[in-house]
Amino acid sequence: MAATTRTTDRGTAYFPQLAAERLDIALCRASAAVARAADVHATEEGLGVGQHLVLQMLDAVGPCSQQTLSEELRIDRSVMVGICDDLEQAGYVRRERNPRDRRSYAVTITDSGRRRLAQAQALIPAFLEDTFQVLTPDERGQLSVILAKLLQAGAGGPR
Repeated sequence: MAATTRTTDRGTAYFPQLAAERLDIALCRASAAVARAADVHATEEGLGVGQHLVLQMLDAVGPCSQQTLSEELRIDRSVMVGICDDLEQAGYVRRERNPRDRRSYAVTITDSGRRRLAQAQALIPAFLEDTFQVLTPDERGQLSVILAKLLQAGAGGPR
């Protein structure tokens, strides 16, 4: 997750100055770096980030519509269809008519999906340790609190 910084002709690095002045830019770049690391990890693991999130949510809250999964996980609906198709084809979820709304499908995690999720979850601590190794445990906790505040505010929560 090392950041590359190009120097100008004068020998000074511009991006660190920009990031210090523009918190939004720094956060976007850090987010992109973590997302790239997560994608690499997911590719090596064989279970996409979106697939992992869907299995994790289904395991935690039970059957959900694709729309609910899409809204809660902030994954575009068209992308969610492909994720659920792939998970269903792999036998990790099944789609059944939603008993509360016959126009939609309830996506349910299977026993095979739970086993696959457990395998993926077991690798997360090492991934997080590697990705956030430049931060102390205290800094990681602070970052978590700060990000939660930003996400809550972005979701219409208190500012």
